[in-house]
Amino acid sequence: MTEALERAVVPPVSDADPFAHDVLVNPEPLHQALREAGPVVYLSRYDVHALARYEQVHAALVDWQHFESGSGVGLANFRHEKPWRPPSLLLEADPPRHDAPRRVLREILAPPALRRLREAWHTVAEDLVDQLLAGGTDFDGFTALAEAFPLRAFPDAVGLGPDGRENLLPYGNMAFNAFGPRNDLVAADAHRVAELSVWVNAQCEREALTEDGFGAAIWAAADRGDLTHEQAPLVVRSLLTAGVDTTVHGLAACLYAFATHPEEWQRLRERPELARAAFDEAVRWQSPVQTFFRTATTDVTIAGTLIPADTKILMFLGAANRDPDRWHDPDRFDLTRDPSGHVGFGMGLHQCIGQHVARLEAEALLTALARRVERIELTGTPHRHPNNTLRAWASLPVRVQPV
Repeated sequence: MTEALERAVVPPVSDADPFAHDVLVNPEPLHQALREAGPVVYLSRYDVHALARYEQVHAALVDWQHFESGSGVGLANFRHEKPWRPPSLLLEADPPRHDAPRRVLREILAPPALRRLREAWHTVAEDLVDQLLAGGTDFDGFTALAEAFPLRAFPDAVGLGPDGRENLLPYGNMAFNAFGPRNDLVAADAHRVAELSVWVNAQCEREALTEDGFGAAIWAAADRGDLTHEQAPLVVRSLLTAGVDTTVHGLAACLYAFATHPEEWQRLRERPELARAAFDEAVRWQSPVQTFFRTATTDVTIAGTLIPADTKILMFLGAANRDPDRWHDPDRFDLTRDPSGHVGFGMGLHQCIGQHVARLEAEALLTALARRVERIELTGTPHRHPNNTLRAWASLPVRVQPV
């Protein structure tokens, strides 16, 4: 330890608060400052080492042996603090606990299942766009499209009933806030923690789910012995927690991108097969999931900086996705770019297992819009919703010109 300390690089120190409201709403200035400061920056306010460059973020994401998720992917260290809910078996677990749940979900969300959903989701998207345009050309793109489509399509696929779906986004907002510090955003959710948790947990039980959805398939895997019956509801909960908010804010990022880059909208209309790539580029450009933490399992060096065992690192996914050393003209939304390799869905063992589901949702909605809408433009200032982890939206006022 002494020899390692003698060789270690002393990182620059910052007292910036990445969870301040103004930073959560407009993170790019801090991201740039952190990238320019060095490969590792010590954030004194939270006693964590921060990574904002693509190279270091990517390396930490794929190195689960040295940077574990099992101690929590938020600021809280589960080695010393009790989690506010049972940890996610996918997001907050490492091998071997992580293996069976991921293997089961990988099989359930495999291409054959998504192919069966494709036609149904394209029909849902067409109906939604038709109904929307029948009511006028000015609307809030966030609530009318980015929220409305996933809240119908994805819970249907999981097997949820129609009642109570309005609880999904508040629950997700609460869960993603909990990955940050215990600030005012966490306090604002406190009065609903019990209520929302009870509702979500109830939806994860076998009896609450239809017989033909992802949820029933998870319970069937438990019946086969691929999971335990105690694990099954936690895996369903992981789908409901991670599969709604991130897609909603990713679709909102798409709408914002096309409203502010009209030439790219025309490119998509001419080549609708670019819909999935457009979603990935929007995820890179806006990074709906901005940050995640990991915990060092041992003393480990990053770019010469010693990260002591049992301490947290904070990975700025949004900053990595705009690192000019990785991306040409990174602040531009560009459909000619190959966005593969972005870390908006994570990377490595814990990479988002539902990313192909989100891409299919985006393909359905963007294809339906491209067929019916010639132009999308902002009619007012979009508003963000501060969240400790998400680059979230509150409203996106738009006007569309139908074909």
